[in-house]
Amino acid sequence: MRTMLIARFDNEKANEAIQEGLMAKQLEELVARLQPEAAYFTTAEGDRTAFLVFDLDESWKMPVIGEPLFAAGAKLTLRPVMNLEDLQKGLAALGH
Repeated sequence: MRTMLIARFDNEKANEAIQEGLMAKQLEELVARLQPEAAYFTTAEGDRTAFLVFDLDESWKMPVIGEPLFAAGAKLTLRPVMNLEDLQKGLAALGH
């Protein structure tokens, strides 16, 4: 299932990770592991934030994905999302 991961990083822990040279490595590992179709990095509510859209094929993988982010002090959201093609299919299935 197409899933959006939103990770908001604690600023204090992120500052430490950047100073120790770990932040870039952690993000590279996350992207390599998830192979997202899209990855964006910005700020949200004053925090460094990553938005990744990827295929979550099994729900049991949620802890595998989440625990390293929680350990890094991130607040994590995983939610199913659709692209335009998915939305069009869903609306067509309504039969109206």
